[in-house]
Amino acid sequence: MSTRRLRSEDYNDYSSTEATPDGSPPEGINSFAAPSAYQRFGETNGTTWFQTLIHLVKGNIGTGLLGLPLAVKNAGIVLGPLSLLVMGIAAVHCMGILVKCAHRFCNKYQRPFVDYGDAVMYGLEASPSAWLRTHAIWGRYIVGFFLILTQLGFCCVYFVFLADNLKQVISAANGTTNDCHSNKTTALTPTMDSRLFILSLLPFLVLLVYIQNLKFLSIFSMLANLAMLCSLLMINWYIITGIPDPSNLPLVAGWKTYPLFFGTAIFAFEGIGVVLPLENKMKNPRHFPVVLYVGMAIVTILYISLGTMGYLRFGASIQASITLNLPDCWLYQSVKLLYSIGIFFTYALQFYVPAEIIVPGAVSQVPERWALWVNLLLRTCLVCVTCLLAILIPRLDIVISLVGSVSSSALALIIPPLLEITTYYSDGLHPVTIAKDILISVLGFAGFVVGTYESLWALATPPISNTTSALVQ
Repeated sequence: MSTRRLRSEDYNDYSSTEATPDGSPPEGINSFAAPSAYQRFGETNGTTWFQTLIHLVKGNIGTGLLGLPLAVKNAGIVLGPLSLLVMGIAAVHCMGILVKCAHRFCNKYQRPFVDYGDAVMYGLEASPSAWLRTHAIWGRYIVGFFLILTQLGFCCVYFVFLADNLKQVISAANGTTNDCHSNKTTALTPTMDSRLFILSLLPFLVLLVYIQNLKFLSIFSMLANLAMLCSLLMINWYIITGIPDPSNLPLVAGWKTYPLFFGTAIFAFEGIGVVLPLENKMKNPRHFPVVLYVGMAIVTILYISLGTMGYLRFGASIQASITLNLPDCWLYQSVKLLYSIGIFFTYALQFYVPAEIIVPGAVSQVPERWALWVNLLLRTCLVCVTCLLAILIPRLDIVISLVGSVSSSALALIIPPLLEITTYYSDGLHPVTIAKDILISVLGFAGFVVGTYESLWALATPPISNTTSALVQ
């Protein structure tokens, strides 16, 4: 998933509680929050609905997508797709809750933009509990903490993903041919351990995160998007042209691996951080609810189709990233390299979020002459932390599930329903709505606890075959 932190001062938004840009009242689907809900004029040079749709779709596509075939294996060929559908519906519903609550607080406080942390803080201030109102500021801190945890977790995943794919390409270099349909096993050349590949990437990623201009980073973002798009098209083509008989695949997998499915799936669906910035950037933000539901429907269909067909294609031999199952011919080796290039540049965009939260506060505490050096030192240290964690957990499937269970579940499933309760409870929230919100949060919390436990247990258990040795067998 590609996320960046866009703050309210980056935009020139205007608010109105009565009229649209042409002076007409909101109607139909545009009255998303309520007939008198906050309406934003938007920017003259803001994004169109189609541009926002593209940003939303690409903001939810990353390494998590490539891990979904293994997630389906951990749930079963029937239970997996059904669970992805349910999780997609729940995640989109929680995104809608966040947008609705943000609209309410923009209207209430006459602010042009409210981010995720502000929305939770204002929600606690509206709570009937005096204790929650007194400690409302902790809502912003909690969201910031999980946001930092999630984004740095993504960066750890990128380290492992890059190392696994580069190691496989280099190992098979001597045996790589032009024949992409041969079933012969390629003799892999012994190479250095994947941890050394992770370490070798460190200086290049440190230099990359020194680029602090978001407009300049957008150039790399465009290159990353093109590389990943080409790779996905070729991956899907390879999958659909060789699906074997699926009769031997289990309909429902064992209960012990299902929490790993949850962690990987919620890792893929954790795009809630881009929702409010994208809505705020639109030329006509009242169209955003439709864009949100259409865009996330496309994402959900893509997730289910690739996850299901990938598992059907490779069966029990599916690896942590489906790119590791591609044949060792030059065409598909180039696919691995293309996607790796895309992920490499995406690292800087994911890193931008925690850096913007952590670095400015630290830099403000030192004399101006030391500001640049402190800035670069902190960025270097943060990249080193993600590198160290990747070295400690060099198993792509486990690190994806662990990041998803620990942090993505909180942002995507646990917090938004509770925010709706605290925000609208004083308005006489319907008991069914309260029950629904509690159910989503409880299920999210259960996935958080069990998914984290099973990920840590799997991490402590020696793997039968890891992502970089499976092809040697």
